[in-house]
Amino acid sequence: MGGMGKIMRSQFISLPYPTKKFTGQTIIVTGSNVGLGLEAARHFVRLDASKVILAVRTIKKGEAAAASIEETTGRKGVVDVWELDLCQSESVQKFASRVDTLNRLDVFMANAGIMAKTFTKVGDNESQITVNVINTMLLGIMVLPALRASAIKYNKPGVLSFTGSFVHYVTEFPERNAPNIFEELADESKANMADRYVFNPQTGANANVTRYNVSKMMELLAVRELATKMTESKKDGQVIVSVVNPGWVKTNMGSGEKSGLFAAFGRRFIARETEVGSRTLVHAAEGGPETHGQYLSDCKIGE
Repeated sequence: MGGMGKIMRSQFISLPYPTKKFTGQTIIVTGSNVGLGLEAARHFVRLDASKVILAVRTIKKGEAAAASIEETTGRKGVVDVWELDLCQSESVQKFASRVDTLNRLDVFMANAGIMAKTFTKVGDNESQITVNVINTMLLGIMVLPALRASAIKYNKPGVLSFTGSFVHYVTEFPERNAPNIFEELADESKANMADRYVFNPQTGANANVTRYNVSKMMELLAVRELATKMTESKKDGQVIVSVVNPGWVKTNMGSGEKSGLFAAFGRRFIARETEVGSRTLVHAAEGGPETHGQYLSDCKIGE
C-alpha cells in the first residue's frame, strides 16, 4: 500500500492518554493558541508543569487560550503568553533573547507552522519555507543554550521537539537537485503550489506537489542533521531532539481551502480529534534518550 497505506493504518491506532508528570518543569509551546499546541499545553498544565509559555502571534488570542486552559485544569498562574511571529526574523531573535532570561527551560515544542495554497514571499523565501523551515530551525537553535543550561543545573536532559508530518512519505522534492535549493524554491515560476500544477522535468508529468509537504520534508532532514551535530559536539547539557508526527488531525490548518471528496471524508471520519493528536506532542516532550534524532509517530519511534 506504500506511503498512503502507512498513513491510513496509523490513523486507527489508539494513542495512550498522557499520565507522566512534568512537575517543576518550564515548557514552551509555539503556535499554542489553537489546535495541537493548545491541547498539548493544556496537558502540560494538567500534568503539573510549573510554567507553560504559550508562544503566539496574537497576544489577545493567546490570552483567550490561557483562560481556557485555566478553566479546564483549575490551575492558575501557570500559563504565560509571549508574542512570537515566525514570519519575522526580528521577532524570532527577540523571543530567543527573552528565553535567555528564564531561570529554567526543560522542554521547547516547536509546533507553529503554516499551510499556504498560493505563492507568497516572506523575506527572501516562499512563506512556508520561511516559517516552517528557516525561522523554526533558527529559533530551535537559539534556545539550545537555555535548554543545555537547565539540563546541567537539574541533571535532566532537555527536550527540543519539532511538530512534523507524515507527508514526507508522499512528497516529491525535485528542487533537491538544484545547485542552490533555497534559490530554486524561491522561484515562483517553478513552484508547485496547491492551487496549480507545474510541469516537473524530473518526472515528465505535472506534479500536484504542495509546498507544505516540501517544507515538512526539509524540516525533518534539518532536525535529523541538527541531532547528529549535537551528538558529535559532546557538549555538556544533553538535549534530546526529535520530530513528532501527530497524524491527520482535525485542526484549523488548511481548513479554509477547498478540498476534494476524499479530503472532506477523511477530515470527518479518519482524522484524529485535536486532543488525541496532541498526545503525540506530550509523548515527544517526555524525551527518552532513545528518541534523540528520531521521527516519532503514534507515540513511538517511527520511520
